[in-house]
Amino acid sequence: VGLRLASVFLVRTWYVPDEYWQSLEVAHRLAFGYGHLTWEWTYGIRSYVYPSIIAAVYKLLELVKMDCVELLVLLPRVLQALLSAYSDYRFYVWSNKSKWSIFMAATSWFWFYTASRTLSNTLEASLMVIALSYFPWSGSECTAFLWPVAISVFLRPTSAIPWIPLCLYHMKKSSYPVWELLLKRYLVIGFVVGTFAVAVDTFVHGSLLLSPYEFLRFNVLKGIGSFYGEHPWYWYVNVGLPTVLGIGTLPFLFAAVETIRHRQVYKERAILLLSVLFTVVVYSFLPHKEFRFLLQVLPVCLYVSADFLSRWSRKASGKLVWLAAVVLLVGNAIPAYYLSFVHQRGTLDVMSSLQNVAKNYRDDNGQGAKFLFLMPCHSTPFHSHIHQNTTMRFLRCEPNFSEDHVYIDEADTFYKDPISWLRRNIPVHPRSAMPSHVIAFDVLEPEIKDFLANYEKMESFFHSDYTTDKVGGNVVIYERYNPNKPTTPAPPAAEEEPDNQPTEGETEA
Repeated sequence: VGLRLASVFLVRTWYVPDEYWQSLEVAHRLAFGYGHLTWEWTYGIRSYVYPSIIAAVYKLLELVKMDCVELLVLLPRVLQALLSAYSDYRFYVWSNKSKWSIFMAATSWFWFYTASRTLSNTLEASLMVIALSYFPWSGSECTAFLWPVAISVFLRPTSAIPWIPLCLYHMKKSSYPVWELLLKRYLVIGFVVGTFAVAVDTFVHGSLLLSPYEFLRFNVLKGIGSFYGEHPWYWYVNVGLPTVLGIGTLPFLFAAVETIRHRQVYKERAILLLSVLFTVVVYSFLPHKEFRFLLQVLPVCLYVSADFLSRWSRKASGKLVWLAAVVLLVGNAIPAYYLSFVHQRGTLDVMSSLQNVAKNYRDDNGQGAKFLFLMPCHSTPFHSHIHQNTTMRFLRCEPNFSEDHVYIDEADTFYKDPISWLRRNIPVHPRSAMPSHVIAFDVLEPEIKDFLANYEKMESFFHSDYTTDKVGGNVVIYERYNPNKPTTPAPPAAEEEPDNQPTEGETEA
C-alpha cells in the first residue's frame, strides 16, 4: 500500500492520452456538466462504468465543498493505487506467499510506472490478478474468479483474450459437465455483470448502448485503431514484451525454457505461458499496438518468473541470490525513475500554471482566459486539470469515418502548414478575439513566429530530452501582448565620474 500510494506522488510524467481523456475528462463532464468528450464516447465504444465511479467521487467532493483541482487529480489516482495494492496482495496469496513473488511485483518498473494511473488497462491488470488468485488451480470447483473476469471483459472486450485458454483449461479439469458450467456459472455471472454494465452505459449515454459490441465493431471490424499508428506483426515479440518486462526478461526466458522442457512438472506455469503466447499472437494480428496492451499479461509473466526464481534460489548460493536481487532491483529502478519523474513531464507541469491563469486572468475588456493548444492532439489533460469553465481549443484528430481517400485530420493539416492554418482558423481582429494564451512545444516557435509576434513568452517547462519535429524539449506558454500592461521602469543608470584625461584618440586628434 505504501509503495503504490508513493507512486501517486512520484510518477509525475505523461504516458498516454487515455489516462485522462478516457477517464478523468469523462468523469468531469458527468459530474460538473462541462468538458470535452472524444469521439469514442459520442459513438459509444467505451463503457461509462469506470468514469462513473470517478464522477461519483467528484460529486462527493463537490457536496462537501472540496472540489479543488489537487483533489480532482489525486483522489482517482489514490483509489486506483489502492486497488493495485490489493491486487499485489492477491498476487502474493496466489504465489503461496513467496518472497520472490512480492519482490518481482514491487520492483517491476512498468507496473510501478502504471499502477497508479487512471488507465482502463491498469484496472484490467488488477482484475486479472484478482481473478487468477481465485482461479481453481488446486482442483476445487470455485468459480468466484468469473466475477472480476466478467467485469474486465465488459470494460475492455479484449480482456477476454488471455482468458480463453484459461477458461478452456478450467472446463476441461472441472468435474462438472461443460454445459452445466456454461449455463449455471459462465452465462449467469456474465448476464448479471452485463445487465449492470449495459444499464449504466444506457443511462449515462441516453440511449441503449452495448459498448462491447461497438468497441469490437469500430476497432476490429472497421480497423479504426490503425488510424493512431501501426507496427509490424512481430513488434510485441522483439519490442513490446521485452520493454515491458525490462531486466525481468532474463528470468522470464529461463522460466519459459524450463517450463517447456518439463511441462508435465510445471503444469500451472505451462497453461499460464500458453495464455501469454495466445494473447501475444492475437494482438500481433491487430495493426495498432501499444505497450500498455500487455499490462494484462504482465502479472502472469511476473508469476512465472517468480516461481522459477523461488525454485532456483533454493539451490543457489546466498551471494548469487543477493546478486540476482540487486541486478533486478537496479535494472528496474533506473527506467522507473527516469520515465516516472523526468521523461515527458512538461505537459502535466504546465497545467498547474494554466489553472492559475484560468482562475485569475482578465484582459482589458474583463474577459477571461482563452487557451489554444498548438500541439499533437490530446497532448495534455483538459478540464479535469483546470476545473474552470474556460474556453479551450486543441487540434483534433478524429479518424476517417467517411472513408475519404484524401482525408487529413485537423492536427495533420496544421502541421503541414502552421501559419496558413492559423490565418484560416484564428481571428486576429479585434485583438480580444484572439486566444489569450497559446500553449506549444518550443520546436514550433520558428514556424509560427509571425503569429507569436502578438504574444510574449510567459513560462517554459521542461518536457523531454528527446525531440521530434512536433514534440520539443520544452512546453511554452505564450500570453497575448497587452500594450496597456504597466511595466516596471528600469533603474536609473549610475552616474560616472568625469574623466578629464584625454584618450589616446583625442590626443592624436
